[in-house]
Amino acid sequence: MIKLRDIYYCEKCGNVVEVLNEGAPALVCCGDPMQKLSAKSEDATTEKHVPYVETVEGGILVKVGQNTAHPMLETHYIKFIEVLTKEKVYRAELNPGDVPEAFFPVAKEAVLEAREWCNLHGLWKG
Repeated sequence: MIKLRDIYYCEKCGNVVEVLNEGAPALVCCGDPMQKLSAKSEDATTEKHVPYVETVEGGILVKVGQNTAHPMLETHYIKFIEVLTKEKVYRAELNPGDVPEAFFPVAKEAVLEAREWCNLHGLWKG
């Protein structure tokens, strides 16, 4: 059964879906079941994907790559950065050429998980 905030991916068309209402037994796209994604949390290459959360005035700043920023090219970029709290989901959508970071007006202590979607390497959490 699908669960609230799960993220699914269609391997045929590239659709990415976040569950807003749980209960269905499966998600289908392009005639096939969608793949439930599990967020990776450890960088093994020079390209950095793990979201890093730091406290700033008025909230938090989430950067993709703590010391080295993730590329933001037309062919390889971060599509969104998301912060999950107990009651809310905060999301910033990014485009090629943007800086791979986002500000959210939430206390670091309230963050359950920060995650991001790389168009080539999938879902990551930190």
